[in-house]
Amino acid sequence: MASRDIVQYQAPLSRAFGWFSAVFLALYLVWTLLPILVMFISSFKDLLEAFKIPPVGDWAGVTLFFDFTPTFKHYENLFVNLNFSQYMANSLIAAGGSAAISVILGSMAAYSLSRIDFHGKSDLLFWIISTRMAPVVAVMVPLYWIFRELELVGTLPGLILAYTTFNLPFAIWILKGFFDDVPYAIEEAQMVDGATRFQAFLSILPLVGPGIGAVVVLCILFAWNDYLFAAIIGSGGAKTLSVATRELVQPQNIQWGPIMAAGVVTTLPMMLLGLVIRRYLVAGLTMGAVKE
Repeated sequence: MASRDIVQYQAPLSRAFGWFSAVFLALYLVWTLLPILVMFISSFKDLLEAFKIPPVGDWAGVTLFFDFTPTFKHYENLFVNLNFSQYMANSLIAAGGSAAISVILGSMAAYSLSRIDFHGKSDLLFWIISTRMAPVVAVMVPLYWIFRELELVGTLPGLILAYTTFNLPFAIWILKGFFDDVPYAIEEAQMVDGATRFQAFLSILPLVGPGIGAVVVLCILFAWNDYLFAAIIGSGGAKTLSVATRELVQPQNIQWGPIMAAGVVTTLPMMLLGLVIRRYLVAGLTMGAVKE
């Protein structure tokens, strides 16, 4: 009798929790997706149509939101007059180069830390991740001085190196956990057959492929969305999309149309990247979450 009462008591709570979850998810989707939808639609609107006042009775502005004549002049202005094709190329090179260097060096360092025991190993691991914990602002002045002395300010190699400074510790820390989950017997079998340590390392890379893919995506996202490094270290010859978009806000004029188009150009590649490899990203982030 008591168990039946408990079940009857839990049933309304389960339904209430289900309704609450559904309402919360709906509000969260509206909160996150509505600004992106407004930005996307506004990028195809003429400036007069974007700021047109809704008619009386249409307080939500639904009529004006969808009823407009599409125009591509904002995108044309970005790539023809404002040189955004070069800024996009700079962003791709900086983010992709930093991710590639971080994963290549990080995978080798993580493999060494996973397979070799030595005195002070835990202290070294903590030092590696502590460099990622430091706020960027706290190290920006000494980094800028070093980069200026090396004549790397305003160059793509300098921007790639700046991003790698913060992406590499993250890559080492994450990838070490993935290598820990790979049985060492696989490499032992390879080396018994005559393989070198480096060949054995290469042989297990497919086993940590999802983890490597997840780290690549996260490193690209960190670098692509960065503004501070791009504005200071990359100022001048290595301007990226985030800095170029910020410069559209001027004291005398705010170019709303190009800003909306630049927002789409900046966010769309990363959204498409996430959709294409979402399965591998989830697999990589959950790899090794359950210990057997």
